[in-house]
Amino acid sequence: MRLLATVGLCLAISAAHAANAPDGAKLFADRCAACHDHPQGRIPPRYILNRLWPDQVVTALTAGPMKQQAAGLSQDDIGALVFFLTRKQAGGAEPDPNANLCTTPAGPIDLDGPRWNGWGRDIENTRFQPDPGIAAQDVPRLKVKWAFAYPGGETVGQPVIVGDRLFVSSVNGRIFSLDAKTGCTYWSFKAEAPVKGAITIGARIGKGPAAAAYFADMDAFIYAIDAETGKLIWKVKGDPHPMAQIRGSVKLYRGRLYVPISSGEENASADPAYPCCTFRGGVVAIDDATGKIVWRAHTITEKPRKIGKNPAGSQIYGPAGASVWNSPTIDAERRRIYVGTGNSYSRLDNPATDSVMAFDLDTGKRIWFTQATQHDTWVICTEPGTGNCPAKIGPDFDFGSSVALRTASNGRQVLLAGQKSGAVYGFDPEDGKILWRVKAGLGGAFGGIEHGVAAEGDKLYVPVSDFTPTIAVPADQLVPHKAGGLLALDITTGKQLWRTPSPEPGCAWGTENCSAAQAASAAVIPGIVFSSALDGHIRAYASDTGAIVWDYDTAHGFDGVNGAKVNGGAISGYGQTIAGGMVYVNSGGGYFGPPGNALLAFTVDGK
Repeated sequence: MRLLATVGLCLAISAAHAANAPDGAKLFADRCAACHDHPQGRIPPRYILNRLWPDQVVTALTAGPMKQQAAGLSQDDIGALVFFLTRKQAGGAEPDPNANLCTTPAGPIDLDGPRWNGWGRDIENTRFQPDPGIAAQDVPRLKVKWAFAYPGGETVGQPVIVGDRLFVSSVNGRIFSLDAKTGCTYWSFKAEAPVKGAITIGARIGKGPAAAAYFADMDAFIYAIDAETGKLIWKVKGDPHPMAQIRGSVKLYRGRLYVPISSGEENASADPAYPCCTFRGGVVAIDDATGKIVWRAHTITEKPRKIGKNPAGSQIYGPAGASVWNSPTIDAERRRIYVGTGNSYSRLDNPATDSVMAFDLDTGKRIWFTQATQHDTWVICTEPGTGNCPAKIGPDFDFGSSVALRTASNGRQVLLAGQKSGAVYGFDPEDGKILWRVKAGLGGAFGGIEHGVAAEGDKLYVPVSDFTPTIAVPADQLVPHKAGGLLALDITTGKQLWRTPSPEPGCAWGTENCSAAQAASAAVIPGIVFSSALDGHIRAYASDTGAIVWDYDTAHGFDGVNGAKVNGGAISGYGQTIAGGMVYVNSGGGYFGPPGNALLAFTVDGK
């Protein structure tokens, strides 16, 4: 299902207020209330839905995680449901994509210029910037130079910078190429669905564009567009499963694009009529010039089969799950690609879930996998043993973030991974053997290590979430603890070198779900580690001691360079981008905190 046309949707919403229009409250009660009025795990409570931009709700219903629940709804129904939740009409005031166009033509992209290209900056996903263009002693003087208003009312993805260009994605699927210094817009491109991963820029050989921008959307389409003009080069479906999506960032290496495959089947399973579950996570290798699929690898090698019926009488299948939510990691020396996998979707368990695994870079053959948590079957449901709910719901301990490959000063290579269980691991990249394991946090559906670690030299920097929604968990089930914190570990032994607790949260929006949890990925430059929190703050830490040397609250209003109001909010999944003397931060991920639409560009003294 695709996004509805704005004009048609506006007409539908106008009709929704007519005398015989659908009842939005009843639609919510019938289709949504069972989960959102009694939220568990990753289900957002109703008050978060009430704060969403109307088009975000439309996207969720038509091209996002709620497609199954919205199946059969008319445009009038969707219009009524959107208005009931947000009290606003979809298709309203959005930042004009053509606002603040650059006055000078874009020249060729300098592929050798300052860059943070793709999710982890390098193919090993270390998130270390060796040449930031800013010295550690100048970080306390960082100030906002300009702000850009994203469309869609929520920040997603992660900015990337190549030369003098900044490339950003958005929740409504629009891609922008901005001037990295000023924020003016060179071009924009509209994808089929939300784009939640980072874009990757690469040179092209032969005829046609000199450089391409590669990315994927939440409908599992993969794109190559001209990086200098925004014109489409090719588009291909990454996976045929109807619930397939691509949330992780693509990885480009020597003529091939490696794409992680995940799905929304966890969400679809909330409907007892849905035949759960048949999706298997994986990685797809694509020829970057043509879009042709070179190989496809599944994390679970066994094909799903019928294993019975659920209490509602619907057919159930297994094994299923082990989505790849993260950007793949490349091992050039061993010719391997590494990923972390998510939980099982099926009552038929499989050892490939909650694992770190290696594939052959050339053929896609699975070489090894190491499971960290067994029997973790997790789907969205309200009562164990009913519908598609397993008799025992697992803890949802995905390896949701990318693994990092690092070579220590003694020459030993270690594969580093953080899990939502709160555990951090050092793996032998040769055979997947666990070298060490450290418990960094309590863990949970929103706990432990959510979106990523960073590594520099012999140190691994680990942001800890351990977020507990204040209204999503019964009081008698709460485990008193302090969320958040950043720690440094020795990459060869796992020994803790320092740990800095998160400061007491101070949220601009008040006390409701105000948390210091550090769910976003970290980033590191020589001498400084950057880490953000759900209270909207971004902080800089001295990498040798963990002392906080800079703290900025992003959760307030700004005037956008593209002529729209910019609002910061909670900072959740996406880390900082650092290059050319600038630090870019997305604020407003809406991760059980208020969403926002802010891209903020920081420079020393704001100059």
